[in-house]
Amino acid sequence: VFSTDRIIAMSFPSSGKQSFYRNPIKEVARFLDTKHPDHYKVYNLCSEKGYDPKYFHYRVERIFIDDHNVPALQDMLKFTANVREWTSQDEKNVIAIHCKGGKGR
Repeated sequence: VFSTDRIIAMSFPSSGKQSFYRNPIKEVARFLDTKHPDHYKVYNLCSEKGYDPKYFHYRVERIFIDDHNVPALQDMLKFTANVREWTSQDEKNVIAIHCKGGKGR
């Protein structure tokens, strides 16, 4: 997990067998709920897979970017506008961004 004051970059929050080598989704939720209660939004940049947004109190945005590809300009504009809106609502608000491995997209 990479973190700044308001940006957290991580690998895919996983369940089942994948949680042995990726972030276990329940642990990611526990971390965010403990460190940033009611002040985080998760951005899933992975087009290949998703998960139940209930883990993160339905504060999940999906931007469908294919692995090893450049995102479309329209998607980047949507992403940046959404981040700007979320972070400007409260100085405590943070974003948690992930793709599959946590460093590609």
